[in-house]
Amino acid sequence: MEKSEYLSIAQVAKILRISRVAVYKKVKKGIIPAMKVGKFYAIPRENIIKRVQKIKGHVLNDEEKDKIKMAVMKTINDYGEVLKRLGEE
Repeated sequence: MEKSEYLSIAQVAKILRISRVAVYKKVKKGIIPAMKVGKFYAIPRENIIKRVQKIKGHVLNDEEKDKIKMAVMKTINDYGEVLKRLGEE
């Protein structure tokens, strides 16, 4: 079976692991380039492949890791007791 060079909204949603509504919103905002064909959207497969490769290829640098660690520590300090109680439920 030959692969089409275009994907549907549902196919893109499955690939990106987001809802179809989220894909529609990204198309409407121009974040995901697409062509309107009748009442449907055709999304170039190559754009999605590049997007997935970019996401998978991103590795956090030390500065990004430190920001995340600080955010987690702040959350634990601010909401530690609440988180502990939620964990007990």
